[in-house]
Amino acid sequence: MKNFKELGIHNDFIKGLNDLNIITPTEIQREVIPLLLDTNTDLVGQAQTGTGKTAAYGLPLLQKINPKLKVIQGLILCPTRELGQQVAKQLFKFTKYSDKIFTEAVYGGEKIELQINALKRPTHIVVATPGRLIDLVRRKAIDIRQVKTVILDEADEMLSMGFKNELDEILSFLSKVENKWLFSATMPHGIKQIVNEHMSVNARRITINSKDVVNKNIAHQFLICDENDKLQILLDFLKSEPKSRGIVFCKTKAATQKLCKQLIAKNILADGLHGDLMQKERDKAMRAFKKGTLQIIVATDIAARGIDVKDLAFVVHYQLPNQEEYYTHRSGRTARAGKEGVSLCLVTTQEMKQIRFLEKNLNISFKQIRQVK
Repeated sequence: MKNFKELGIHNDFIKGLNDLNIITPTEIQREVIPLLLDTNTDLVGQAQTGTGKTAAYGLPLLQKINPKLKVIQGLILCPTRELGQQVAKQLFKFTKYSDKIFTEAVYGGEKIELQINALKRPTHIVVATPGRLIDLVRRKAIDIRQVKTVILDEADEMLSMGFKNELDEILSFLSKVENKWLFSATMPHGIKQIVNEHMSVNARRITINSKDVVNKNIAHQFLICDENDKLQILLDFLKSEPKSRGIVFCKTKAATQKLCKQLIAKNILADGLHGDLMQKERDKAMRAFKKGTLQIIVATDIAARGIDVKDLAFVVHYQLPNQEEYYTHRSGRTARAGKEGVSLCLVTTQEMKQIRFLEKNLNISFKQIRQVK
């Protein structure tokens, strides 16, 4: 088992990793880091969420930055504000003992003037959501002409959120970059289009557990019930997990709002995440969830993008997702960083065929439970 020094990471960064208790490289890190350090290259990496992708691309990116050049040299595109903030924070922690490398995160839902002012300071790496980056480019408030490395993180999530045109536009600005690195948990048709249109025909491809897109530390379960019984079964499940936190998924905003009200009425510490929330409401809910003052977040698929909360014990699929990729992303909120977790589907007999479909297409095995603990 190689360590980070053997992979080629500088000692200054290794000290930062040690502080974070990141000692042994994950599979994606072992595969990707030497390749990205060795040469300028385009890379397509497929790995599930929670496998250490940020360090896999972040450490090579940091080693390619020249701190003496006060220009933006690296650009990381993320689907959501939360993921962008998390990536920027991680890079900052990696550089604790190194020459100062400045990272700025820019995203929607925040006053653009504040971000424009922040970008006037020396900045080496920008982490951005696609829409906000295009706004800044059009206002001539950001100069990305010197960018040498562009990274698409959670590319499939950006596509499912409708950012295909923005990604095409941004990548066309950056036709002279030396490195394009794309990371995605799944490889739907839209991702293949981006790879074909914007990346080298010689792009390296690294697939980690291609047959195991869904994390092996997740216990996949289903419980068959009538639609009318779902609420009571969910309440029983939550009572059986009084000290654990998790996310409950619904398909629509209306269902999310309704279920959230029902849980609160039953004295469950819950809040909802859906598309109608203002950013400050969303931030407030996430702060409370991370602090542990909320047990449950009820969320739609899009609203939960990029959420990374430590030690989530479970996800519950109150309504099954429309697409198999959504199941991957939903269940990937639990069992992160080597921990174990439960992904529980509440299904009617008519929905059983969807369970079999997910088993076959995602190469996972569901266990039927008759009742919650």
